[in-house]
Amino acid sequence: MSVIVVGLNHRTVPLDLFEKMTVPEAKLPKSLADLSSRENISEAVILSTCNRIEIYAYAEKFHGAYQDIRNFLSEISHVAPEEFSDHLIGLFGPEAIEHLFKVSSGIDSAVIGEHEILGQVRSAWELGIKEQSVGTVLNSLFRHSLEVGKRARSETSISRNITSISQAAVAMADKKLDGLIGRRVLVVGAGEMGEGMAKSLHAGGIAELRVANRTWDRALETAERLNGKPVRLDELPQNLSEVDLLLTSTGATATIIEYGDLDEAVSQRKGKELLIVDIAVPRDVDPAAGELDGVTLLDMDDLREFAEKGIRAREKEVSSVIEIIKEEVERFSSLFSARSVAPIVTELHSRAEEIRNSELQKLFRRFPELTPEQLKGVETLTTAITNKLMHEPTVRLKDAAGTPRGERLSEALQDLFDL
Repeated sequence: MSVIVVGLNHRTVPLDLFEKMTVPEAKLPKSLADLSSRENISEAVILSTCNRIEIYAYAEKFHGAYQDIRNFLSEISHVAPEEFSDHLIGLFGPEAIEHLFKVSSGIDSAVIGEHEILGQVRSAWELGIKEQSVGTVLNSLFRHSLEVGKRARSETSISRNITSISQAAVAMADKKLDGLIGRRVLVVGAGEMGEGMAKSLHAGGIAELRVANRTWDRALETAERLNGKPVRLDELPQNLSEVDLLLTSTGATATIIEYGDLDEAVSQRKGKELLIVDIAVPRDVDPAAGELDGVTLLDMDDLREFAEKGIRAREKEVSSVIEIIKEEVERFSSLFSARSVAPIVTELHSRAEEIRNSELQKLFRRFPELTPEQLKGVETLTTAITNKLMHEPTVRLKDAAGTPRGERLSEALQDLFDL
């Protein structure tokens, strides 16, 4: 049995394929139940964000679990396995643990050091708990990964400067427009990303903020709190003809701003340029809209390229985080190894004690004339013999825990002593 991770992330897959593979939030509970019921998977957590769809599992056989997860991704996305198999990551054991720790620390993100991912890892884990798809192994692993993420941020400078996707989106727009002072901006989506972008805009000295959301009450509340103007979704075409910048990040499963909407808006803009930054996955804006005259359309691929330029300047912080991760992988592996063999060791000793007590009772019945001192002597002698016999198997099992040899020894002990 080992921890494995199988999935797709921004480093391995093109955006046009990745957006087909995401698991909508509403489908996550059912998806966890589906995964947990598969033959080779004992525990499962789904981490689905704008940068990754990764399945963390505790499984008996890597190849069997890999196939189960690949089939699951194909079924839920309606994409044939051969279309995405070459892009899948597949890690197990210490490498899978290290990968999760890198994710939680923010060094596997498009924006190095982003803080949003730590909350997303926590939410994925908490949903697994709620849906009863995690047990002692993934509970321990995800709890430890959050500790690693916090340690990386507190002991290094990895989370200074731009530390979120939303901040990076605004920074990219600022650079593209040569400044945001006096700009009129429309933000579509009032969730975590949308609100993050709206908050980041305040430092740019914009002239006006407009906020649109599928739920009117949320748009109203967010706009009021950020001194903006609420906009209904059916009013988007009119607003698109008036603003300088559109920032969008909703949880919609299909485009919400079509080519025709923007074509109509462009015709009313009288040649004035419109910049669109669409960081939703799947995308909110029809990609074809980028071909319209006067429209510049940027998406997550552009954001990753923008963020990549700042990574080299933060190599020292990344190196420091990697050192922390190496320490924590070793620490978790040691703790996990000890925990994994503890039940077998306990049961082995219990079985030995059960046999010792049974034989002692037979002896005492045969020799009732034994004095208390003699009884105590026999008790002490048999305890010492049992402990010495159990000592070497226990030490060898604990030393080999977490390795293929350890698994063989565990299986042998369970078979030989009927544990």
